[in-house]
Amino acid sequence: MVGIRQIEVYIPERRISNYERKEELGITDDFITDKLGITYLSRMGPEQDTSDLCCMAFQNLRGRAGIDPSSIQVLIVCTQNPDYNLPHTSAVVHGKLGLPESCAAFDISLGCSGYVYGLAVVQSFMQLNGMQQGLFFTADPYSRIIDPNDKSTSVLFGDAATVTLISNDSVFRLGRFTFGTRGKGSHHLICREKKLHMNGREIFNFAASTVPPDIHRVLEANGLTIKDIDRFLLHQGSKFIVDFLAKKLGLPPEKTPFVIEEYGNTVSSSIPIMIKPLLNDLSVKQILITGFGVGLSWASGILTRSS
Repeated sequence: MVGIRQIEVYIPERRISNYERKEELGITDDFITDKLGITYLSRMGPEQDTSDLCCMAFQNLRGRAGIDPSSIQVLIVCTQNPDYNLPHTSAVVHGKLGLPESCAAFDISLGCSGYVYGLAVVQSFMQLNGMQQGLFFTADPYSRIIDPNDKSTSVLFGDAATVTLISNDSVFRLGRFTFGTRGKGSHHLICREKKLHMNGREIFNFAASTVPPDIHRVLEANGLTIKDIDRFLLHQGSKFIVDFLAKKLGLPPEKTPFVIEEYGNTVSSSIPIMIKPLLNDLSVKQILITGFGVGLSWASGILTRSS
């Protein structure tokens, strides 16, 4: 069964400080520290595009894993901020990486739940078609659609990309997934006229009401309990929401990391960024991942270390 073999990350070096902008945005040190938990936001360069972020992540993967591009049979990109309306960004990445013409390539348009959805899609696609090796990219540079004067969004989102190598020779195999959608609330996090608009209170209420029961649902679907899980990797929306969900579920801080202080909420990239350092941590056997946001959409899954 295919699963996660390796993950590599690209986070642009350029940073914006929330502390340096606090007066113009009317926010306080306490708000930055306790609510956001985000000191800096990563920003891609003006010459970079979504496909470039993906390619940078792949170069890191190729350097560490020694991967042969000719062995890739499928390439999927999760983004809602593509290079163009068409063609699909995965085709652009495919061309830049020089992958074989026999390689399938397509995009998934999902936000913060996109990594979990994408794992389910790539696993199913590869197993159905007898594929051995695939690449799953996440890259959603929200800096393209953020109003710098909107304090509800401009202090939250950072740019990044990840690539997950999916293969039969996996470090973590994939368990059962759970999914959900609340389309009637989609207007609470929406891009209109190329600008992002977010109702922060409604997004918090949505996460608070859907994530805890979905975590219990995915545990039940996999025949597990909270005590069986070594890490709960919750989408990194903000420190406040991660802390709230952990407390509501009764999870200890050491099992629910918050890691985005230096780069911000990277949308679909937030979960794979957290998985990467755990790949070689043999003490971590079971991981629960959950993403929630745009749609309004949510999804959870279980990763189990291969024996």
